[in-house]
Amino acid sequence: MDFLLPHDVQKDRDRFVQFLQHHVKPNLHQWYRDEAVPRSFIELMGREGWLGFSSSGGHIEEHAALTQAIRVEELARISPGVAVVVLVQISLGAKGVWLFGSESQKHSLLEPAIRGDLLLCLGNTEPTAGSDVASIATRADKVDGGWRLNGTKAYSTNAALSDRALITAVSDPEATRNRRLSMFVVDLSAEGIKRKKLHKAVWIPSDLTRIQLDNVFVPDEALLGDRGRGLQQVLEIFANSRLPISAMTLGNAVGAFELGVDHAEKRRAFGSPILSFQAKSFEAADLYSRMEAARLMVYKACWARDQGLDFQLEASMAKYLTVQIAREVSTWAADLFGAASVVHEHPVHKFPLDAWASSLGEGTQDIQKLIIFRGLTQLRKVAESDMS
Repeated sequence: MDFLLPHDVQKDRDRFVQFLQHHVKPNLHQWYRDEAVPRSFIELMGREGWLGFSSSGGHIEEHAALTQAIRVEELARISPGVAVVVLVQISLGAKGVWLFGSESQKHSLLEPAIRGDLLLCLGNTEPTAGSDVASIATRADKVDGGWRLNGTKAYSTNAALSDRALITAVSDPEATRNRRLSMFVVDLSAEGIKRKKLHKAVWIPSDLTRIQLDNVFVPDEALLGDRGRGLQQVLEIFANSRLPISAMTLGNAVGAFELGVDHAEKRRAFGSPILSFQAKSFEAADLYSRMEAARLMVYKACWARDQGLDFQLEASMAKYLTVQIAREVSTWAADLFGAASVVHEHPVHKFPLDAWASSLGEGTQDIQKLIIFRGLTQLRKVAESDMS
């Protein structure tokens, strides 16, 4: 069992870190002031080949899960809010088209998306429907040549920035719970679309936007995947996205930890550096060990996906563990800075809030525990069957 990162993955990480030094760090202060990531940054990411897929001669290939996870961890160490902008473009938007799009949709949507020319997001959560995806109320009524969509998507990251949204809606209200929903690619500039950017305190400088759909027409070719399979499709998108959001949450923890330790080595209290006190040094040791354990879980989940194995259990454990440690590390780091940590412009201020946000995306902690328990139960059944 080899725990060393492959040489090509290390080389890719080194190149990406240099890219971040040149194109993110110098601009971060302005992006935070504007509370927006400029479209030009996503376009640059696409030109440099950092948007999760490669296209050559009409053939599209997805980058390895481990490679993508390491990139997003490095970005989140600097800014989880910028990382989530990239994550949505790759793991919710482009990934949805990659998984369920027709060849025509991949040509018209995925190819420009991975160049950064077309920005995509996902519209799923509603005012009264979150973890229970099947209970969404947005309607898609069949009409000649397409569909009419009506409803509200409450919290869509990147929706203020994006050109298209993958929207889940009830296409078959009389069908069973698992067959009611379908997924549509909706032009966010279409007549009947209203977008309202919400004021939030987490994942700055990304946007969180409400999408209102008032009798919005979408053509038949805008149906993504199979009619009546929208629930299964959005859940599969979330299952895949738990890998990069786990890596992003790990990066959140690492970024906060590094700030905290650097400060605690320099700041003196009662005549000594804070980190020289046993209580704080033991806390640092404990948190560092648990971050490393969480990283191993992230890497294991990525390895399983890259090997073509079922990775849902590992992905949920990775997300659960990274959220737990990010919450604790970021609060610990903020405490070390004392009152300075509550100042909005302070570098450590964002990390506790962004760790909180990570617990909500792609399933809450309770949802992860539910998936983990179901996976554990299945493993026990398989083990008992093998022994009988």
